[in-house]
Amino acid sequence: MGCFCMKIFNSSNIDKITQAYRKQEINKENIRSSKINKKNDELSLSDTAKDYQFAMNAIKNVPDIRKEKVETIKEQIRTGTYVVDSGKIAESILENINFDKKV
Repeated sequence: MGCFCMKIFNSSNIDKITQAYRKQEINKENIRSSKINKKNDELSLSDTAKDYQFAMNAIKNVPDIRKEKVETIKEQIRTGTYVVDSGKIAESILENINFDKKV
């Protein structure tokens, strides 16, 4: 009966595993230290941007439909007294075209 011997560990393989583990621990430590030293992002707005933001918030607070004006026009239409001023409509269209070009 012969003796079957088996090598349970190979020291070179254990060394490779140990080195890989150490590299992993070093990488984790580098990531931790980079997170600690990382600066927070900052945002600064110009005065113009702040004014624009203020104006946009003010516009958001204005109702889309002016109920009193709508009711007045409805009453005028119902009674037949509503008059369309084509000159005002044309002026408004031209003003909007000029405004769109500026924007």
